[in-house]
Amino acid sequence: MTDPWQRPSSRASQAAEGRSHRRSTPRRTLAQLESTGRDPLAILDAQNATRVPDLVPLRIERMSASPFAFYRGTAALMAADLARGASTGIHVASCGDAHVANFGLYASPQRTLVFDLNDFDEAAWAPWEWDLKRLTTSLVIGGQATGRDEAVIREAVLTTVRTYATSVAAYARRSPVARYYEHFDATGALAVADKAGRRVVRGAIRQAEKRTGERAARKLTEQDADGRLRFVEAPPAMAHVDAETAAKVEHSVAAYLETTTADIRLLLEHYVVSDTVRRAVGVGSVGTRCYVTALQDGDDHTLLLQTKEAGASVLVEHGGAEQPPDFAARIEHQGEGARVVALQRILQGVSDPFLGSFRGETGDYYVRQFRDMKGGFDVESLEDGPFLLYAQACGTTLARAHSQSPNAAAVAGYIGGNAVVGDALLEWSWAYAELSRSDYAAFLARHGRG
Repeated sequence: MTDPWQRPSSRASQAAEGRSHRRSTPRRTLAQLESTGRDPLAILDAQNATRVPDLVPLRIERMSASPFAFYRGTAALMAADLARGASTGIHVASCGDAHVANFGLYASPQRTLVFDLNDFDEAAWAPWEWDLKRLTTSLVIGGQATGRDEAVIREAVLTTVRTYATSVAAYARRSPVARYYEHFDATGALAVADKAGRRVVRGAIRQAEKRTGERAARKLTEQDADGRLRFVEAPPAMAHVDAETAAKVEHSVAAYLETTTADIRLLLEHYVVSDTVRRAVGVGSVGTRCYVTALQDGDDHTLLLQTKEAGASVLVEHGGAEQPPDFAARIEHQGEGARVVALQRILQGVSDPFLGSFRGETGDYYVRQFRDMKGGFDVESLEDGPFLLYAQACGTTLARAHSQSPNAAAVAGYIGGNAVVGDALLEWSWAYAELSRSDYAAFLARHGRG
């Protein structure tokens, strides 16, 4: 018998491999935006055709609110556009929708506030630069939408790329275990020196601390004559479903529990299902099937769980990103909800312990807590100083997420000195922001909102 053991590749060899990718994809080619053959409205129409029909008008309304709101709802368009252009071919576990509004605060299992990525509906394996381009373009669109000075926007993009590059290189020098345990508490990750920045951070923390599940239950539910909690309807954003749909959602709890840990399964034995509503969430997600279920114990303590439909990642469906065979097999056997849960756990420093998934009659779903101290920052209203610091925080957070992948050193090797990649991504983001505004104008015209 031969010994099958092989030494894993070293950081130095991975970095050299990353540098070798410059031969097929020179760093300057990352600036090239290929826009031929696009049909953006067709992609959005196809998405709407799969959504809950009576929620499609709400999705259109939310996406029409501003260029940035439109951008938030068009991850599929960007994935298709990214697939047309040059790619490094260095795949990492990716968020898939890493715009600035998808970073924020939430509660860790230890009940402390952390700062991290917080949306993984589109997560998949994809080229590392796709996430970074999604992030830097959101800085351009968000900055331009509020009339921010061009020099500030450019500095925000370059700072983000520079921070990402230096951070991913630093993480690659650490052990995989050290990278795994790294996470950002709210005050540490967002530590700022100037008074305006501290005011913004304190305000966001106060807001997040108030957004607990218990507070949401008090606001969104009321007791009937039997003491049973019922949601107060606010259609179309929140409305009760028919008895058959409610029963299917509630019966799915058993399937969901099979994907949770023993402690969560035992904890949920204290509760019974009280009520379920359909709820419209986000911008791009509006129209996907999403439900909130209230669970109630014998002393009227309440736990709110959100069940959300999980379709194929846009990085795969529209970007054509090939997935590792073992991961593709996991999706085939366990569903797209399992994809979302797996990559959320990989990419976040700490995650919701209630995460789980199941396959239902109408599709794949994942489950998480509803409003567990989740909060964020209104990037469009930040002063220039906090805006730059927030961009920097997003850059290092994304780097930490990508560094969980075994080839993080290859990413650092490809980037090298960050100036070339920074200039390339700035050029690409500026051009894509213009393209997105053109798509936005066409979208408004299509729906009579121009």
